[in-house]
Amino acid sequence: MHPFGRFPELSLKDLARVAAVRALLDAGIGVKDVQAAYSANAMAGMLQGQEMVRGQTVLREIGIDRIPVVNVENACASGSSALAQAVLTVRAGAADVVLAVGFEKMYVSDLAVTLDALESAADLDVVRGLGIQFTAIYAMRLRRLIAEGALTMDDIVDVAVKSHANGALNPYAQHRKEVTAGQVRDARRIADPLTLLMCSSICDGAAAAVVARRGALESRGPTVRVAASRGASGFTARPEGESSLSTMCAEGAYEQAGLGPSDIDLAEVHDAMAPAELLYAEQLGFCAPGEVSSFFRAGSTRIDGSLPMNTSGGLSSRGHPVGATGLAQIAELVWQLRGEAGARQVERPRIALAQNSGGWLEGESAAANVHILERLEPWDWNRP
Repeated sequence: MHPFGRFPELSLKDLARVAAVRALLDAGIGVKDVQAAYSANAMAGMLQGQEMVRGQTVLREIGIDRIPVVNVENACASGSSALAQAVLTVRAGAADVVLAVGFEKMYVSDLAVTLDALESAADLDVVRGLGIQFTAIYAMRLRRLIAEGALTMDDIVDVAVKSHANGALNPYAQHRKEVTAGQVRDARRIADPLTLLMCSSICDGAAAAVVARRGALESRGPTVRVAASRGASGFTARPEGESSLSTMCAEGAYEQAGLGPSDIDLAEVHDAMAPAELLYAEQLGFCAPGEVSSFFRAGSTRIDGSLPMNTSGGLSSRGHPVGATGLAQIAELVWQLRGEAGARQVERPRIALAQNSGGWLEGESAAANVHILERLEPWDWNRP
């Protein structure tokens, strides 16, 4: 990763270069070993004016050329979509070593331009001119659950406190400061019941991953296998109701991996607003319907809990540079599975899940991906 935050002096190329080179060094390979690349970016066309060949422009700077470079634009799910394409390419036998890189530079001279770019992640025929941002969409979902008694205001405050505490331990995070429940509750109201400290902010950053056929690269530590990769596009739910897009992807991923929710040791989920972690805990099957409040109150999602979630700090604390977010989740989970997460390390995890969604189509995300990662080597129980 390139650290997430505000970097006015850096360009898209600068951000992507750091993440891509760090991924290659981690894999022990050079630029000429990469046989294909997928480049994720969502907003450079509107924010930097760079359209059509974003991946080629940034990867050529580090010597990656002549190979297929495919640009992936899929709203906030761009990074995980690039990873999914890399996985498919390796599985199909079209390449042995593939790079997935995501990057975004959201800080520009005019905040209104960035907000307009974010609005375009929804169907403009539906939302144009209404002033609806994703914050309001999350707020409406949370207000319904609070009204039904499934969640309390304390729950959505405390999950933000937990996320910021995790982010304070993450050297790549945008916001590295713990906050109190009082600070979260009293922060500026953005969309009731969401306050500023519950929400992800504008962010610059980049993240990357190398996907390789097993055996194609020399082993450099614990092997992390992609056990499942499932994605889908949004839909209009039936009037009688049906499973969410993320539930659909998760169920497909569990089937593909031959696993279930109870097998997951930790997860990174798309909490563009910190309380979304509570929504996804239920949608991914980590707790029974209507029991998310008790699941969270038991400390289950803490780093030392039964199912740690968003150990990175999540989007609200680690940051959410749109095209990089899905790959930042993967970086965090790989570090955790290898035992390289430092102060936020979960105790000996074996199976990890990443859920990344983006865009909005009349009540449902426009795109979602779920990946399940598995550590293949056993942990040495004689070492801490």
